[in-house]
Amino acid sequence: MRAIWSGAIGFGLVNIPVKLFSATQAAELDLDMLDKKDHANIKYQRVNANTGREVDWDNIVRGFKVDDEYVIVEESDFEKASPEKTKIIEIQEFVEERDIDTIYYETPYYLQPEKSGAKPYALLREALKKTKKCGLGTYVLRNRESLVLIKAVGDLLILNKIRFQDEIRDTDELNIPEVTIKPAEMDMAVQLIKQLTTDFDISNYKDTYNENLLKLIMAKAKGKKPVGPKMKVVHSKSRDLMAQLKESLAAPKRKAS
Repeated sequence: MRAIWSGAIGFGLVNIPVKLFSATQAAELDLDMLDKKDHANIKYQRVNANTGREVDWDNIVRGFKVDDEYVIVEESDFEKASPEKTKIIEIQEFVEERDIDTIYYETPYYLQPEKSGAKPYALLREALKKTKKCGLGTYVLRNRESLVLIKAVGDLLILNKIRFQDEIRDTDELNIPEVTIKPAEMDMAVQLIKQLTTDFDISNYKDTYNENLLKLIMAKAKGKKPVGPKMKVVHSKSRDLMAQLKESLAAPKRKAS
């Protein structure tokens, strides 16, 4: 793996030199966009809006519009805005992971210590395990400030980018109707949840869609006419909620896919 950032974790007055690695990778098929007429590749161009001419990457700068005029922002300006946050992930407080709603979670990363940071890295990791806490802090990556949660998992420290509160949309515009739930319906729903409750094991779930799509593509490559499985949607025979719940409880347990 290739590190995407290097800096330090600030833990009180202790600095832990670390490297940051992406913990995830794309799983979807790499599909190219083609012209429908001759299947030629579609390419993007960076075009000057005034001249219509293509612009090389070396001649592209970034700017912010102020009173109909652009202020050019140089690469050095991004670091000058907050030099410490571009190099240090400062842990500002420690929290319970369960107190952070899943809606705030964004992207996970692995943290690896530099040689000089091996001992303080291990100390922070073991202290987080012992206290069952996570470190909450901020840093700047790719010219964007991120709120992050650092937790201990096995031998690793894992960093999760989490969203700021103002990035979460308000729910006022949603229309959620008020309904009355009968006690018998609630009891039946709880029974169904208990019946389907297991110990979580992510390995039970596989991305079968990409696998099936690749099979279809390979069949087309061999000149075969692909035939996909017919979709089977099983509906309850009754529109009554209690009857649907009873049918659900009687149905065999479905396997993870």
